[in-house]
Amino acid sequence: MKLFDKTLSTLERALDARLQRQGVLSGNLANVDTPHFKPKDVDVKGLVDGTETETSAVMEGAGASVGIDGNGVDVDRTLVTLAENALQYGATAKAAGKKLAILRYVASDGAA
Repeated sequence: MKLFDKTLSTLERALDARLQRQGVLSGNLANVDTPHFKPKDVDVKGLVDGTETETSAVMEGAGASVGIDGNGVDVDRTLVTLAENALQYGATAKAAGKKLAILRYVASDGAA
């Protein structure tokens, strides 16, 4: 039986991907007044699966209509996406904590 399966490494990649996405989305908000700015997003699934690298996972965001100044940042949509991403980061961190608690329990031979 393997003590360390792929779960922890997958959770680690998921946390890294969510953190990167939070930074990119925050950057979109920081550029809300920048003319011709095109919002970006991160392919979280690609990063977790390993099909994308940190650089290639950053892509042009979709769905926002461009304003008069050419800026494509939709503040409301970006704030909702930030909140959703933060919740998913928290859930992933909690799952990683539970996995580590199980390993800690096993390492201590079941002693609390």
